Amino acid sequence: MPEQEEKLDVDAAVECLNKALVLQHRSVLQYSLNAGSLFGFEFQGLGDKFWEFARNELTDARLLVEKVVALGGDPTTDVADLRWAGDPADAVEWLIETESEAVETLQAAIEPTGREGRSEALEHLLEHIIMRKQNQVDFLVRARRSQ
Repeated sequence: MPEQEEKLDVDAAVECLNKALVLQHRSVLQYSLNAGSLFGFEFQGLGDKFWEFARNELTDARLLVEKVVALGGDPTTDVADLRWAGDPADAVEWLIETESEAVETLQAAIEPTGREGRSEALEHLLEHIIMRKQNQVDFLVRARRSQ
């Protein structure tokens, strides 16, 4: 049986998950916005990739909402600021910046998880989302490189 300090801090977990969810909502919308608004022949493939990322982000948003509700909380409907950029390079820069922030916020949500079974499940869920999201950031960083 885990000691008190090793138990899931439900209130802190819900608070952290909702902070991450604010950014997750933005991720869904920002990737969708960029998927449909990039112009130029050379960027059409990137638009398809952004659409794939948007679908992944939506799936993860649902998982975060489910977890908040399962812990007895109310999922936030707040959305972090979106930005449209007509220049694809600017769009990629904004995504790198905002998605890196989201990765760090998700990582911070691991702190109150503890060592109970449900705590471990939450931690692994967060790690999975972080890994997928970081892979997307890495893709963006590679796309940004010119040489």
